[in-house]
Amino acid sequence: MKIKHIHFIINPASGKEEPILSYINRAMTERKLDWDISVTKKNNNAGELARKLFGRTDLIAVYGGDGCVTEVAAALQGSNLPMAIIPGGTANVMAREFGVSLDPLEALRALPDGKIKKVDMGNVNGMPFLLRVNLGIMADMVTGADRELKNKVGQLAYGVTAVKTAVTAEPVNYELNIDGEKVSAKGVSLTITNSGHMGVGDFALQPGISIFDGKLDIILLKENNLSSLLKIAGTTLLQQKSNVLEHWTAKKMTISMAKKQSFICDDKEMKAKQLKITIIPASLKMLIPKEKAE
Repeated sequence: MKIKHIHFIINPASGKEEPILSYINRAMTERKLDWDISVTKKNNNAGELARKLFGRTDLIAVYGGDGCVTEVAAALQGSNLPMAIIPGGTANVMAREFGVSLDPLEALRALPDGKIKKVDMGNVNGMPFLLRVNLGIMADMVTGADRELKNKVGQLAYGVTAVKTAVTAEPVNYELNIDGEKVSAKGVSLTITNSGHMGVGDFALQPGISIFDGKLDIILLKENNLSSLLKIAGTTLLQQKSNVLEHWTAKKMTISMAKKQSFICDDKEMKAKQLKITIIPASLKMLIPKEKAE
């Protein structure tokens, strides 16, 4: 696919302060590409902007954090309009997942050389997601992170919040139906993930998680004691499996709980007593660096 026109969706409230318009103008002028921009506002989010661009551009490039990226992905799921990522957030999980340069100018200059590849998405209770669904500590980590602290220390703010919430977290009983197999499990955190990257360095939640394999990964943290947390840190650093985590893969699952629990679907907070989750394979066209696509 030859790209002649790119429409940029920019989130001015993203985690970085940099002259992104100057970067876009410089990179697009160098590559002789036509371009336009839209800017997100309180009542006009990235997903709504993306839905208005069908038939008007060859590519939507999102500058912002993972929240902005996932909103556009949900809007474009199942369509022929591809998207690309210019990292501008705190963790930039999806940019790291696809090997996109964390330098926005470098990422912009590389856009025309990228390759389009179809990636998986998930669906929870009728809502599409690109990254993951979190319950327990992992959900509290996102909702409890202080905005001012995020501005000061970036993604380390999530780690600070995780430590605070882990101390008081109470285990929850989960009834799981994983591709037809019933499993009873108890833990302080449950993650259903499409992407393996944590958004910190090159660390992954567990070895082997792929956004291209047509499966979702289910990761349960059983306990929140210091020994378990240290084992998880070692597991992440060494990219090994751990006995403090349970790990399954599935195409379809149901998660039932005794009462409504808060959960995070990408960056949206909701509550439910039961979650019905499925994988939607190869349902989003993503422009990614050539070397990653191959």
